[in-house]
Amino acid sequence: MQCVGVLALQGSFAEHLHSLSDIGVKALVVQNKADLERVDRLIIPGGESTTIGKILRDTELFYPLKEKIQNGMPVWGTCAGCILLAKQVQSGVPQLECMNIRVERNAYGSQLDSFSTQEMIPVISNKLLNLIFIRAPKIRSVFGHAQVLCQVRGEIVAVRENSMFVTTFHPELADGGDFHQYFLQI
Repeated sequence: MQCVGVLALQGSFAEHLHSLSDIGVKALVVQNKADLERVDRLIIPGGESTTIGKILRDTELFYPLKEKIQNGMPVWGTCAGCILLAKQVQSGVPQLECMNIRVERNAYGSQLDSFSTQEMIPVISNKLLNLIFIRAPKIRSVFGHAQVLCQVRGEIVAVRENSMFVTTFHPELADGGDFHQYFLQI
């Protein structure tokens, strides 16, 4: 039985926990190294990437988390989590530097520029999925083994590389659980 964790330092972790519960998965809250050792896959939620990065360092989670990801632990970063995983960050400082993507923070604009749309992403589901963008980053490029899963308005919004998965939007705010089910299969 896999043990799913949700990084609960800042951001939309409660929404991810609720989404997992809705599909029958009891997830663990990860706030320290002992919690991290109990999980074999992790969701890094949306929030404020600089703040999450600082708290990761303050709680001494940064290097153990990076090591687990580099050793193949499945990880999913949504919005700020995507920024944290990126090897390159335009207008910002890279944090974990694990995934072969280049992102631009807050690329769609302010909170007022937030939007939602529906897209079909065959690898995730055979139905239209709600994608909610809130002060979202844009994935400007992928390299190495990173593969684009979805584009919206010509922008890359979902990528997978080996056991890493990122979305620039917030699936935890939409109904359905399709993205969470996908992550559990990685």
